[in-house]
Amino acid sequence: MPSPSPSGIHSIDEQNSALQPTRTIDPVRDPRWDVFVGRHPRASVFHSSAWLQALSRTYGYEPIAYTTSLEGRELENAIVFCRIDSWLTGRRLVSLPFSDHCEPLVDARQNLQPFALALEKDAQREDWRYVEIRPINGFDLPTSFRRSVTQYRFHELSLADDLQTIFRNFHKDSIQRKIRRAERERLNYKEGSSDSLLHIFYKLFTQTRKRHNLPPPPRKWFVNLRECFGAALKIRAAFLNDQPVAAIITIQNKNSLVYKYGSSDPRFTNLGSMQMLLWTAISEAKERKLGSFDFGRSDLHQRGLAIFKSRWGAAQSTLSYSRYGIAENLRHVLDLSSNWKSSTARVLISHMQPGLLSRIGGALYRHVG
Repeated sequence: MPSPSPSGIHSIDEQNSALQPTRTIDPVRDPRWDVFVGRHPRASVFHSSAWLQALSRTYGYEPIAYTTSLEGRELENAIVFCRIDSWLTGRRLVSLPFSDHCEPLVDARQNLQPFALALEKDAQREDWRYVEIRPINGFDLPTSFRRSVTQYRFHELSLADDLQTIFRNFHKDSIQRKIRRAERERLNYKEGSSDSLLHIFYKLFTQTRKRHNLPPPPRKWFVNLRECFGAALKIRAAFLNDQPVAAIITIQNKNSLVYKYGSSDPRFTNLGSMQMLLWTAISEAKERKLGSFDFGRSDLHQRGLAIFKSRWGAAQSTLSYSRYGIAENLRHVLDLSSNWKSSTARVLISHMQPGLLSRIGGALYRHVG
């Protein structure tokens, strides 16, 4: 793919010559990147080079970060993206694909105009359909492009209180009693990142996605996440005797434990297996003196999921994803995730075997981003 400019540096118009120019870097290969995100208070797991490497290995996306920091000096700011080049859904720049949120790491006191100018020029030169930013806090890029906004819910549980207080704040029926039910049923618990646990998780996850009439991501996505994050990623599974009944994936990043994926067998929902797994993860995070448990995002129409997360005492906020582009480009974007939810697609998916559904997901996910 073409680079934003031969030198990686964007010049600024004469009328804006007082502004510091931006340059682009490869956040996976630049040794300054993980040092920068490690110390930045708003950087999340999705900024990490491990997450970026997994995206690149699985889907072929090219990570790129814009910064005004000088070459050879410490990074002071950045907005990280992935280039998506799809014959099906078009060429675009997303910050970041398959990520719940990705805050622009630019302080309010710093001028945003150089970033806006560079992104506008690159979007026009490379014929991107749009540039998408997924902040956790309100953020509006000062650009002449048209802006469209999509909103989601975000839930995060503070771990500032002691563990007993955290437990008392859970919903008594939906959470507390389910956790105690799991204890009475003597569900077995296993954790790690072995091939056997990954197989158990992916089988349950494929079944869960099928129930929601959605194809799962390819298995190699989870393999790459495991390889890139190492010990920071953990698969947690619950068993009734030897029968797997639920499994989740968590990733520890800095001061937070992130609950990224979950799956379960609906025949055993009443046993409290998911509640047991999440409570075990929260207890571990508290034991490690972490500050928060990230429950992730949910769509606005997923009211049941939002209620479930809020019953853990998690605070709810709104994520606003912004797409910037020429109006004509924004009107003609093929949104595969919306198409999957159409009535025809739901009927087709409901009749597919899990193996076929997984292969379809493997073929299509790189076009979604």
